[in-house]
Amino acid sequence: MIATFAALLFAHTLADYVFQTGWMVAHKRKPAVLLLHIALVLATAQAVLGTVFAPELLALAAAHLVIDALKLSLSKQDGLGAYLADQAAHLLTLAALAAYAPDLWARGLWAAQTYVAPALVLHLMVLAAGALLAVRAGGFAVGKLMARFDTPLPAEGLAEGGLMIGLLERGLIYLLLMTGQPSSIGFLIAAKSVMRFETASKEQKAAEYVIIGTLASFGWAIAITLGVIALRDALPALEISAQRP
Repeated sequence: MIATFAALLFAHTLADYVFQTGWMVAHKRKPAVLLLHIALVLATAQAVLGTVFAPELLALAAAHLVIDALKLSLSKQDGLGAYLADQAAHLLTLAALAAYAPDLWARGLWAAQTYVAPALVLHLMVLAAGALLAVRAGGFAVGKLMARFDTPLPAEGLAEGGLMIGLLERGLIYLLLMTGQPSSIGFLIAAKSVMRFETASKEQKAAEYVIIGTLASFGWAIAITLGVIALRDALPALEISAQRP
């Protein structure tokens, strides 16, 4: 079950955060665009599992369609709550499918190949999915949270500089936690505080805006990475062949 869930999670992150473009998100209320996204959901699941046809994946695509359609019809404002509810519903669907058909991964092409250990493939999928969730999905979550506040920071900075800083800091947090260096996160907080000190010290609104955004970004990255570590530890262990003398 865990192996199937891990593979489905990787497929989901590819469909939602790699192959779904900004244009698709902006025009998702059009039936053709929504169906294109669902086709990508099905195709990525088939590719990740190495399965040409499985009725369970058709059910997964149908569930994704229902969730996205409900979000578009019920949510007038694309806020953080709607975003989190949407992603939670997708994750629950993945977990339910993994529980119903736990052998989906074992039946697929990649689990049967002998060139690379299937366990290694799964571990790499989880690491990649975690990176996308921590960095890219975190950018959407933090952006939706901060959209409720007027931006009090001066406009002289680089275009999309704040976005890039957020991506880099969440990526570094993910890397540090995955490599067992959690104490180094404190240096990131200190470095960002120093760089933002002059701007934030001049106005309380700017200071609070920076603090909220920083805590949200760091908190998201840490929470996602801890979840990824737990999922990785539940996967089949990597086997290292003993070297011959």
